[in-house]
Amino acid sequence: MSNPSGEDPQPQTPGGGMSLPALPVERDPYSSLRYPAYRLFTIGWMAAVIGQMMTATAIGWEVYGWTHSGLSLGYVAGIQVIPLVFLALPGGILADRFDRRKILSVACIGAAFCSLTLALISYHRAHVGWVYLVMLALSCCLTLGRPSRSAILPHLVPPQVFPNAVTWNASFFQLSAMIGPAIGGLVLVWNVQAVYIIDACASIAYAIIAIRLPANQIPAHHGEPALSMLAKGLQFVWNTKIVLATLSLDLFAVLLGGVVYLLPVFSKDILLVGATGYGWLRASESMGAFSMAIVMAHLPPMKRAGRSMLLAVAGFGVCTIVFGISRSFALSFAMLFIIGALDNISVVVRHTLVQVLTPDAMRGRVSSVNNVFIGASNELGGLESGVTAHWFGPVGSAVFGGIGSIVTVIATAVIWPQLVKFGSLLDARPEEAREFDVVEVEQKAE
Repeated sequence: MSNPSGEDPQPQTPGGGMSLPALPVERDPYSSLRYPAYRLFTIGWMAAVIGQMMTATAIGWEVYGWTHSGLSLGYVAGIQVIPLVFLALPGGILADRFDRRKILSVACIGAAFCSLTLALISYHRAHVGWVYLVMLALSCCLTLGRPSRSAILPHLVPPQVFPNAVTWNASFFQLSAMIGPAIGGLVLVWNVQAVYIIDACASIAYAIIAIRLPANQIPAHHGEPALSMLAKGLQFVWNTKIVLATLSLDLFAVLLGGVVYLLPVFSKDILLVGATGYGWLRASESMGAFSMAIVMAHLPPMKRAGRSMLLAVAGFGVCTIVFGISRSFALSFAMLFIIGALDNISVVVRHTLVQVLTPDAMRGRVSSVNNVFIGASNELGGLESGVTAHWFGPVGSAVFGGIGSIVTVIATAVIWPQLVKFGSLLDARPEEAREFDVVEVEQKAE
């Protein structure tokens, strides 16, 4: 396809980056792990995610312990939406203009400083308002760094390996998200401030690893106005209906069906399992997602990825309803485990399509749009859960959210029937539809 940046596209990469040798990948579930750059990237990212999940666990536990209010947990989520509104898309522009490794490193260092500040706030038991302020700053750092991190990944493996890399990327994320809350729950019993210090050390380690990743070509956008770049990225997403459908499905399903921010309430007041049980509940979704990712890595590619995604999100809604009415720790744990397994199917399909269907010259901006959808669904979903829990109680909030997720699946299938018909991820190519062509998108934007 056309390359508007004026660079010679490299056939060894999805969007024209560094040349990578094609290793044998047929029936090899570990193909992406054979590339040293991908392994290095994964190690740093896992360390950072473990730290972030530990901090998220500690924040939820401390804020609810200080305020005894489910609404305060919604505020923790809602405050993190603000940077998504103002910084996610500019972060994508930065990723398409400058060295993505440096942007990611600076963002990690900023996140480490925020984590250390949270340790000081916890030690002095300062007003909860300071927690909200630092969480706002932390979200700013993470928001600016995410587009660069997402855009780096396709440069680390050749295109025929990329779906496998996405699957393992989801696996390692979920493994980290599983380990983080579990460790966080244990460390909380010992020393809360230690959680934040561990997170800061992990962020610094990731910053060092990021800058050591192989350099990749930076698309040439010198002199082009930032608003013009932004408009082209948004236009590309709008015209790529498959991507728009998957993003919208994730946005509204998680916005309505997410219960993770209410886990402190369920742990303390409904299931009565304490800090350790809370840590395991936080980890259960990731356990399920990791298990599903391992299974998917060893199975042949899905033949009907679109339909599988829709069914997985519908199951997500059903399990959310059951979790809401459960009074058994074992049943609640099982429902969260299944929720994580089903959600992982959606993650792999969505992330693969976003990266494969996007030319490298736009990958930072499109990744930032993806991050807006993901972040809005997670953080606004937490705010929605906190507000509805304040109005109807935690059980009513969970049941309402699960029903909303099921309705979202039905609406998505009706509005975008092409998602229902979409086949194998290995067949996804930008040139499959004329609206995927970046040249046409840029002409429309102009």
